[in-house]
Amino acid sequence: MAQKTILIVEDDAPILQALVDKFTNEGFSVIEASDGEEGLMKAKDEKPEVILLDIVMPKMDGITMLKELRGSDWGKDIPVFLLTNLSDMDKISESVQIGISGYMIKSDWKLEDVVKKVKEKLDL
Repeated sequence: MAQKTILIVEDDAPILQALVDKFTNEGFSVIEASDGEEGLMKAKDEKPEVILLDIVMPKMDGITMLKELRGSDWGKDIPVFLLTNLSDMDKISESVQIGISGYMIKSDWKLEDVVKKVKEKLDL
């Protein structure tokens, strides 16, 4: 089975490292970005199979990055999971309208749960 590539866009270094380690151990090829601008650039260059995206970040927030991604031919169908500390219903409903595969509030999930959701989406 070909290795799947995941882009993780997260500005909190310890969380980013934990996610990178977990997905690497699960056999994924991992691309990292620490803000939305870098994430968008890497998404367009590397074309990962799935993206984990924080909402609150410097330079470009996750919702803006998601809108930019959805505006491109390649990015309109990529599975995107939002990770956030926000339980803001407006942000949740906005992101659902743009089109996301899942929404996880950081304080509510374990790394295993994130991996499981991604694998389910990719039929792994």
